[in-house]
Amino acid sequence: MDPISPLAAPRPSGLPGSDRQDVRLMQAAKDLEASFLAEMLKSAGLGKTPGLLGGGAGEDQFSSLLVREQARAMVEAGGIGLAQSLFEALKEQDSGAV
Repeated sequence: MDPISPLAAPRPSGLPGSDRQDVRLMQAAKDLEASFLAEMLKSAGLGKTPGLLGGGAGEDQFSSLLVREQARAMVEAGGIGLAQSLFEALKEQDSGAV
């Protein structure tokens, strides 16, 4: 049985070129921006409200998941522009290595 091949990922807007490497670089940049935003949200105290999820031993784990997903949603909505800057730097570094 042949595996089902995934659909081609849509080209992110504003990117020069449409090859797989560009898509991978942009995804890495978005992941890094999401991690950065999650840490900023944690530092701002998001998810630290006592009793937010009813208390209990698992509240810290679930609130960290909430913060991470909120950061990812922020990136998908445009973020703070860090992903685009990181993409351009990674693209420049990648093209210089060839």
